[in-house]
Parts: sequence; structure tokens; C-alpha cells
Amino acid sequence: MAPLGSHVSTGSPVHAALSASQGPSAKRKRALDTPRSRKKRTRPVPAKRQPEDEAPATSEEASGINEAFAMMDGRLLSDYLAQKIKRFEKQLSSVELDDRHISDKAFRDTSGWDQRRDLVNLPAYLERFFHRTGSAAVEAAAATLLASAPETNGAPHTLVVTGAGIRAADLVRALRKFRTPQADVAKLFAKHIKLKEAEDYVKKTRIGIAVGTPTRILDLLKAGALSVERLDRIVVDSSYVDQKRRGIFDMRETFTPLMEFLSRPELKARYGASEKRLDLLFY
Repeated sequence: MAPLGSHVSTGSPVHAALSASQGPSAKRKRALDTPRSRKKRTRPVPAKRQPEDEAPATSEEASGINEAFAMMDGRLLSDYLAQKIKRFEKQLSSVELDDRHISDKAFRDTSGWDQRRDLVNLPAYLERFFHRTGSAAVEAAAATLLASAPETNGAPHTLVVTGAGIRAADLVRALRKFRTPQADVAKLFAKHIKLKEAEDYVKKTRIGIAVGTPTRILDLLKAGALSVERLDRIVVDSSYVDQKRRGIFDMRETFTPLMEFLSRPELKARYGASEKRLDLLFY
């Protein structure tokens, strides 16, 4: 060991150790003397508001269309529904299954329609299949007839059934060309509309075309507000599928009330009938 007061070489390891113990290095000292900078918080940029005059995005923009229904005739559609009933309503007895069955005679064959079954083409589809003859003269008059309404309040000639309220709102907008002061295109779905409000509206309004969900339609029928006495066609929004690729037939909560509605005795008695015939169309 070196005696006290002896000289220590500046390049020796001992000198380095002593220097380290005497305090922070010049670089660290500068860092300590520099004020600590605060990290700036970035505020989230608010989403741009959609202009009021711009059409809102539709349900189809985030989902799609199942093209399979465009190729099905009445027999295939009847078999398809029978398979779905067995899947979702296994608890039904043979008698109840028979009550649920929809004959192939109920369906209007629209497989000849070669346009995409989307919102844009729905008005033309209704005009094309408004009458069973489908002649050019009848189609020309169909737009006027679709924009009319029976004298009785709450008794539409056309009922469009879909699986969700948002989709129903899109369908109503697609059919607004048929709305007139004497014939409304009615919204029959639960979203933001209480049942009592819907009952009062239907009872006091002449309706040409009604668009709704199966549960709300059933509720209005059971309440005596909605009438099917003047109904000529039921159009099921069958081709539309949501973001999860589910259509109205793929979910128990929509399929079960739909079949409860379609198989009501007063409707089944008119499927394929020679008088007061009621057509079932799958769009």
C-alpha cells in the first residue's frame, strides 16, 4: 500500500477509482444541470362530422349480400325453411311443425330477376313483381300503385320484413320514392320507437308499404293496430347479411318470430289462393 501523501499517477487504476468516487462525470453533471423536459400529451383528434346533406352510410357498406336466394324457386325455399325450423325449433311436435310449414305455392318465383338484390334495386324489384303478369304496361303502372295506400288506416298492401332496426331504416330510405301525403312508408321496428307510440301511429296513418322487424310486426298485430286484411305481398329481406355473415334466417332471435308471423293462419289461408292471394317474396 502506498504511504499517505505519496504521489498517485494520474493514469493508474487507483486514480481512476478515486476520480469516480469524487462525484459525477462532466457528461452526467450537464445532464443533471439541464431541466427535465416534460413529455407533451397529444389530444385525440375528433372525428369529422358528417355533413347533414350527405347520405349516411348504409348497412350494406359494412356487410354484404348472399346471392344464393336469387337462384331458389318456391320448392327450394320451402325446403330451406323446413330445415331451419328443425334446427331452431327442435322442441316442436309433429303437429306444430306442420303448422309452421310454408308450402312452395306461397312463394312468388323471382329467380328470373338478374339484378343485384341490394338497396338500390329494391324499388325496381317491387315494381317488377307488383303483379303476377309482369307485363311492361303493368310495370309502368306499378310505381303509381306502390305509392298508393288502402283507405283503412294501418293496412298496408306491402310488408317488408328484415332482421334489425338499422337495416329497416335503410330499407325505408330506399323506398322513400313511394311515400306520398296519402300513403306513408312506415317504420315498424323497436329502435327508438316505443310500442305504444308505434300503435298510435299505425292506427291513425294510411300506410302503403310497411318495413319492420318480425317481433315488432307481431306485437302490432296482437295489439290490433296493424291489419293484414289488405296485404298483397310479404317481402322478406333474405339476401342481406351483416358483418358476421348472418342473415335473418341464421339467428334464432329473428328466425323464430319471423316463422311465427309467416305461419299465422290468416296468412297461410291466402298463400296460393285464387282469391285475395298473398304472395311471399324473398329478396
